[in-house]
Amino acid sequence: MNQVKGSNMSQKIVPHLWFDTQAVAAANFYAEVFPDSKVTSTSVITDTPSGDCDIVAFEIMGYSFRAISAGPVFALNPSISFMINFDPSQHKNARVLIDQVWEKLIDGGKALMPLDKYPFSERYGWVQDKYGVSWQLIYTNPEGDERPLVLPALLFTEEKCGKTKEAAAFYLSVFKGTKQGAVAPYPKGAEPNKEGDVMFMDFALENQWFAAMDSALDHGFTFNEAVSFIVYCEDQTEIDYYWDKLSAVPEAEQCGWLKDAYGVSWQIIPAAMDQLMAQNPDKTTPAMLKMKKIVIADLEKAAQ
Repeated sequence: MNQVKGSNMSQKIVPHLWFDTQAVAAANFYAEVFPDSKVTSTSVITDTPSGDCDIVAFEIMGYSFRAISAGPVFALNPSISFMINFDPSQHKNARVLIDQVWEKLIDGGKALMPLDKYPFSERYGWVQDKYGVSWQLIYTNPEGDERPLVLPALLFTEEKCGKTKEAAAFYLSVFKGTKQGAVAPYPKGAEPNKEGDVMFMDFALENQWFAAMDSALDHGFTFNEAVSFIVYCEDQTEIDYYWDKLSAVPEAEQCGWLKDAYGVSWQIIPAAMDQLMAQNPDKTTPAMLKMKKIVIADLEKAAQ
């Protein structure tokens, strides 16, 4: 796996977190918890179905996120978490740092897998923080393949369990800048997980790495809109392409949002969306709220 060092300006796919009211507080918290992290912008979008909504952009170790406070519509769960690699080749005190970050995230949160030594890592833990976001902290072996510092991780549960390989193949067929990484199947005797299902795999989309796995345990959660992925598109042709390829649930289409065949939510929006919406928000916001797929020309017309 190649090291991801690029600036957020080149990050085409950006995770988006949905909070009730805590988006700004959570972003400020993460900027304090993780090294080399910061809040990059905050704004408010008015007169939405959820009222006035805080919107915040932030970076964690150089990796871009966005978040919104838009009411208690969707609940965060661990079906999409974020793997954070603590690499001693990039942080000299990585071994100490992972413990420090864990202590801050576990405060008010809960451990899904305790911070401990595991067969796959000297130091690893999975935690859901006080805001509901899930993080997998892992101490990286610097002698192995270079790894990006942040990877979104998809957990295929419930009726989606067993679909990881199929979903990854689909995403690799849709996006550009792709690469198949490692695939580790469950061995025989790993019940309730089925032999051959995915214990862990990773792959790159738009030169950004993702992790994924199946789990047949009774989790009681699966993918929802609380974590979605923004795809920034250069023009209407690109919006149309991703919309046509990814959208599989017509009733989920709204304001540039869609849901794919595996239940993962995406936002297909123009790269200049913020500028478009800021030109004349009293007109562009109502126009956008009426759309399913974003039509750039209609937003430009509303702005004028």
